[in-house]
Amino acid sequence: MRPTVAVLGTGIMGTGMARSLLRAALPVVVWNRNPARSRPLAEAGAVVAGSVAAAVADADVVITSLLDVDAVVQTVRPALGQFSDSAVWVQTSTVGTAGTERLADLAREAGVAFVDAPVLGTKAPAENGSLVVLASGDPALRASTAETFEAIGAKTLWVSAVPGDASRLKLVLNAWVGTLIGGIAQSVAMAEGLGLDPRLFLDAIAGQAVDSRYAQAKGRMMIDRDFTSAFRLGGLLKDTGLIVDALREAGTDPALAAAVRDRLDAAAARGHADDDIAAVIASYRD
Repeated sequence: MRPTVAVLGTGIMGTGMARSLLRAALPVVVWNRNPARSRPLAEAGAVVAGSVAAAVADADVVITSLLDVDAVVQTVRPALGQFSDSAVWVQTSTVGTAGTERLADLAREAGVAFVDAPVLGTKAPAENGSLVVLASGDPALRASTAETFEAIGAKTLWVSAVPGDASRLKLVLNAWVGTLIGGIAQSVAMAEGLGLDPRLFLDAIAGQAVDSRYAQAKGRMMIDRDFTSAFRLGGLLKDTGLIVDALREAGTDPALAAAVRDRLDAAAARGHADDDIAAVIASYRD
């Protein structure tokens, strides 16, 4: 029997994962604080629950995809008593190390199986089932989460048996994303400020060791000032705060991440928090 999956939170990532689950023919129940955001998923075949308790009641796997640790706690804690005895809580929100420990403790106290499973990828990978799932938790839970992870991801990387280790790796990866997006923005802005066509920057690195599809895609978005969101700038700003904390915890100098956070914060202050992270260009050049 195929697992029923509940998705709590139907923002960019939650909606994408729900669509991938539906495409894999898994029964899907969705919930969002704003029910209107879940209606397109109902048209795609999902059941829209009127409450969190109703969403999780018959679920074998419960995915949380919410903004931050407080949102996850406020959503899940009142409904933990409604989880079935065999249900697994798959926590995909990026909440940092302390946040993950808080959620793992909450699950433990309620007797609910918990997998720390942040994902690597943005809107398109979520929608086409090509995310990278970073997972940590009891190895005995691998079988019960396998179909879910196969539906939403192209690859699942089990980091360790310790919840929190997957979230630590997610911060390592997002630190790289922040550094990359900041570097692209600086070079594009510098080219513009020097009176050059910034597309020459992308042409020069094309096919070279320093090139990447990400640099080309985000660079073009910056040049065109097309900030259609795949990864919200406000989300990366939140994550970069967690990254700075984790760097300090690791005894690693956080200066670079702090500089990235500063530029993201400046772009958010100019009204770009809900735009794509490519909008960080606005903090380098209007």
